[in-house]
Amino acid sequence: SEFQKNPDFAMVWPQAVALWQRRGSRVSPLSSPAQAIAVMAYSMKYVYRQFNAAVRVAGRSPQQYWDSFHFKTLHFLLTDALATLRDTRGPQCHNVSRGVRDVRFEAWPGDTVRFGQFTSTSLSEERAQKYGTDTIFQVYTCHGMNIQDFSYDPGNHEVLIPPFETFQVTKVTQEGGKVKIQLRSTGTFSKYNCEWLQGDSTGDSLG
Repeated sequence: SEFQKNPDFAMVWPQAVALWQRRGSRVSPLSSPAQAIAVMAYSMKYVYRQFNAAVRVAGRSPQQYWDSFHFKTLHFLLTDALATLRDTRGPQCHNVSRGVRDVRFEAWPGDTVRFGQFTSTSLSEERAQKYGTDTIFQVYTCHGMNIQDFSYDPGNHEVLIPPFETFQVTKVTQEGGKVKIQLRSTGTFSKYNCEWLQGDSTGDSLG
């Protein structure tokens, strides 16, 4: 099972179930407890780095996904949860921020890019900067969904962006070794035809 292949996932899932139950077992507007627990599990600190690294590799080809990707359940539930929120709330766009520590990303105005993973952002730029200021993304997303009601830390005011949303780089500013990148949603991709955001890493990559 995926739990056997991912001990961190096996550890986090029951913790997410317990926390979700303590908070009242809310499901609506999601369509199943599994969706709610998946969002909770993702937003906890133990599994998202490993999961996102696997998502980036799996996104390279269908073969990688089927043969080597051992988070299919979590990937399906998160994708389904965001789609359910979009269906129930209707199309919404958000101005959000993401702060990254120890990684300076390269991008140029006019580029079309995607994160290539599930990407946590915040409605609060101040909150986003607590996670790092080496690169600050200011993002106008139309496929990211507010998951605050199901997040481990509701105070993050979290909007979760799916791997398949594409963005145009509208502005890049550099100051004192720090980079600010402004992105505007251009839709979603259906084939592997746009760049992933690349970083000059001095530590962890995107988490």
